[in-house]
Amino acid sequence: MSSTARSTDGALSVRAYSVMVSAGEASGDAHAAHALAALAARGTRFTSFGMGAGALAERGTELVVDCSDLAVIGIVDVLINYPEFLRRLKRLRTTLRERRPDLLVIVDYPDFNLKLAETARELGIPVLFYISPQVWAWRAGRVHRIGSLVTHMAVLFPFEVEVYERASVPVTYVGHPLVDDAHSPYTRDEARAHFGLEASGPLVTLLPGSRGGELRRHLPVMLASARRLAARLPDCRFLLPLAPTLERATLDAALADAPDVPVTIARGDACHAMRAADVVLASSGTATLETALVGTPLVVLYIVAPLNHAIMRRLIRIPDIALVNVVAGRRIVPEYVQHAATPEALAEDVLALLTDETRAETMREALEEVRRRMGAGGASTRVAALIARLLDEATSTSDGGRRDRTS
Repeated sequence: MSSTARSTDGALSVRAYSVMVSAGEASGDAHAAHALAALAARGTRFTSFGMGAGALAERGTELVVDCSDLAVIGIVDVLINYPEFLRRLKRLRTTLRERRPDLLVIVDYPDFNLKLAETARELGIPVLFYISPQVWAWRAGRVHRIGSLVTHMAVLFPFEVEVYERASVPVTYVGHPLVDDAHSPYTRDEARAHFGLEASGPLVTLLPGSRGGELRRHLPVMLASARRLAARLPDCRFLLPLAPTLERATLDAALADAPDVPVTIARGDACHAMRAADVVLASSGTATLETALVGTPLVVLYIVAPLNHAIMRRLIRIPDIALVNVVAGRRIVPEYVQHAATPEALAEDVLALLTDETRAETMREALEEVRRRMGAGGASTRVAALIARLLDEATSTSDGGRRDRTS
C-alpha cells in the first residue's frame, strides 16, 4: 500500500498511488486507458499495472498479463480456454498479493474479474467495477455476488443505477465513453475518399466483430448476404475495417472463399467506415452503439456456439439483445440471432434500407434519439474523479489521515 518517509532534511515524501487495473478485452482496455489518462489529467500521481492490451500499454500501464490474444464469448469458449484463464488469474492474484495496490479497477469481463476481486477483498483492497455486466438482461443473481466483492460500481446506463441501488450496492452513473469516442469528422464522401473509394454507388460496411470466434461465425454469413446484394445491385460495394485485434492474413483467408464479392479491407478507425457507408451490417455488441452515434442505418446479427445459445435463451430476460435496441427501449433496428441470421433475411433488410430513403430516414431519426439518451459525454472524466475519491478514502483510512497525491 502507500507509504511515507522523511528525507534527510526532515521533509515528508509521499509516493504516488498504486492502481491495479484488469481489462480482458479490447474495448475494456481502451475505456480503462481513457479513464487513467483522465486521472493523470486531474494531476493525480499514480502508477498502474495489471491486465490489458495496447491502449493501456501506450498510456504507461505495466502489463503483467496481455489480454490481446484471449478474447472469448460464452461458456464453450471459456471451457476451451479454461487452463489459460487459470494461469493468467493465478499470475494476477500473485501480483495483487505481492504489490498490494491502493485500488483495484476491474473493467467488464465479469466472470474473470470477480475472481480477482475475491482476492482483493481478502487483502482489504477496495475494488471499483467499471462497466457492469448485463445483469438487467440475464443472470440477475450476480448483483448480490458483485455487492459482496465490490466497493463501488461505475455504470454506463442510467437504468442500471436502480438495479444496484435495490441491492444496496454503492453505484454511480458515469455515462458511456463511446459518446466521446464514437465520431467521425468526415462527411460520407470524405470518409469514402479516406479509404480510397468512389463517392458514388451504394456502400455497405461489414462489422463481424473483433474476436476470432466472432469472425468465424459472422463473416461467412455476411459475405453470403453481400453476394446476394451485389446480384441485386451490381454497383454495390462493401467495406471491411480491420479490427486491431485481428491480423490482415486472417481476413484474407476468410475472403478467399468469396472472390466474387467486391470487398475492400481497410485499416483505420471503424467510425470512419461507419460514416462512409449507407448501411452497416454489424454483429451485436458495442459496434451497434457506435454506429448509432455516427448515425448510419444498420442491421444486426449475432451467432454463438449452439451450447451457448441454448443456455442464453433460457436466461435472457429481455426481448432484444442489440444494445442500440436496449437503449432505445424498443426495436428500432432489425436484429437476427442464431438460425434466424440467414443471408437471405439480412440481405433483404439491408436492401430495403439502401433503396427506401423513407425507411432509412426513419431509422436515422430513431438513432438520433438513442444518441440523446446516451447523454452528453465525459464518462472518462467522471470515472477518473471516482477513482481519485476511492484512492483518497482508501489511503486516508490506511494511513490515519489524508495525504495529497496531486502534483
